[in-house]
Amino acid sequence: MQSQHIVGMEKTSTHTVSNQFDELQDYNLFETDTILKEILHHYHSELQAEHSAFGETVGRASFFQAADLANRHTPELNRFDARGRRIDQVEFHPAWHQIMQTNRQFNVHGYPFITQPFIQSNDGQKNSAWVDWATKFYLTGQVEAGNLCPHAMTLGCIPLLQREPKLWAEIGDKLLSSEYDARDMPIAEKKSIWVGMGMTEKQGGSDVRANQTLAKPIDKTGRGEAYLLTGHKWFFSVPMSDAHLVVAQTEHEGIGCFFVPRRLADGSLNQVHVQRLKEKVGNRSNSSSEVEFQNAWGIMIGEEGRGIPTIIEMANYTRLTCSVGSTAILRQALVQCLAYTRQRQTFGKALAEQPLMQAVLADLALETEAALQLSMHLASHYDLMAEQNHANENALSQAWIRLMTPAAKFWICKRAVELAGEAMEVFGGNGYVDNGIMARLFRETPVNTIWEGSGNIMCLDVLRAMKRESELIEILLASFSEECASHAILKIERSKLYEMLILPPDQLQFQARTLVIRLVLLAQSVLMVRYSESYVAEAFIQSRYSAMHGRVVGMLNLSQADLQRLFERALAS
Repeated sequence: MQSQHIVGMEKTSTHTVSNQFDELQDYNLFETDTILKEILHHYHSELQAEHSAFGETVGRASFFQAADLANRHTPELNRFDARGRRIDQVEFHPAWHQIMQTNRQFNVHGYPFITQPFIQSNDGQKNSAWVDWATKFYLTGQVEAGNLCPHAMTLGCIPLLQREPKLWAEIGDKLLSSEYDARDMPIAEKKSIWVGMGMTEKQGGSDVRANQTLAKPIDKTGRGEAYLLTGHKWFFSVPMSDAHLVVAQTEHEGIGCFFVPRRLADGSLNQVHVQRLKEKVGNRSNSSSEVEFQNAWGIMIGEEGRGIPTIIEMANYTRLTCSVGSTAILRQALVQCLAYTRQRQTFGKALAEQPLMQAVLADLALETEAALQLSMHLASHYDLMAEQNHANENALSQAWIRLMTPAAKFWICKRAVELAGEAMEVFGGNGYVDNGIMARLFRETPVNTIWEGSGNIMCLDVLRAMKRESELIEILLASFSEECASHAILKIERSKLYEMLILPPDQLQFQARTLVIRLVLLAQSVLMVRYSESYVAEAFIQSRYSAMHGRVVGMLNLSQADLQRLFERALAS
């Protein structure tokens, strides 16, 4: 009787796990990225060893696990202590601090300002500190995106604060420090600091001129003087930062930009009251908040009445971080899909060998490479921005920075939302559950389309730049001449862009998204022709200018041989 029972149990056993594979971990994110290494060679980077060490660090299973923990155990706000004293402290899981410390150690928060903007390489060429920074941001952003917010804002504030001599003398070394200091103390007592941003209010959103927060001078008015701020911020990024850059109305000088520390010199909390933390779709490891200012102390930075241009300069840097961060998500999604489909068996062979799946993977690979080429080339033009007062900034770099920064943010971030969904689908139901990285990548993508200006704002910024400095678009399109002259499709597309530029203003604004998409696709195509393998560039151009492109991922018509080379290029098996 007993033996019969055992045999019966064996026959009804249902839980044999087979043909299931975990997400890829414990790999070097840098060494497995052929395209990134090609790009760094082109821009004469001499940080290959450092990038490899960072790629190994963030590729470890322990770093992936820390990312998972930081997003499952989200920040918690403690407004009061046990005796009712206001403390407004945000408590993070230790994994958050582990990630922040690692990235600070590798200078993700400020590399271009920590090193010399231009470093001579052995062959006399100039290295790009900004491309090396973008590489660091891109590598770590593949694993955990929430921490990129404080890194991006601290990066963006540095050039603004460098122009405030007295303030910079007090905080400069702490901003540039690679040592992580999570203590909640006055800035003077800390080894390193973070700076956040407070711009958005309920009634205005992207319309910053509608802000109502009021700043009143304590004594004198103007740059470097102290003010008291009263009002609110609907989105106050990373409230535990040591200070924030805040825009507020003044009584007579217009909108100003203010440096508002979390703690005053005597150690007491500044009157910035955290009302609550936002419950977000993604970016869960990071804290975003609503705050009220009740005579909060701050120092005006920048010129009187120039608060919006001042904060927008910071936004130009953080918009670049959005493009690089979304590219990182595209890369990680592609890598995970390739690793998984090479192992998963369906209908008698590996899923990666199924023709229809190959079409999807090829589309993901082309989009990712084009996004990386565009993000890195855009970053390379920021080196000229780092020079004092932009003294030697050339016209082509101006065109790239002022036109392509918002354009790239618009398109790369939009594409990441769609393609992250496709990548999640590759894993089927396993991709939709929260146990793995795919669902987190999907949730992370929308924030970059919204933060630092939604899609419409980006397109309007492109139009404004073309109107104010009409020569910029001419310079940019002229720089594409060689590639467009040698390729019939690109030649036609550049002509169509010129035709759009002469449309009446209202009609052009109505078609602004179309204009920006065509501009970005042309720029990506040109960069692929210049810097990618010829078969990759041709596949990108043929597919992106197909009438069917964009309707759904995977609508391609490419040869089998090209696909195999494309997949090996994306991730060596």
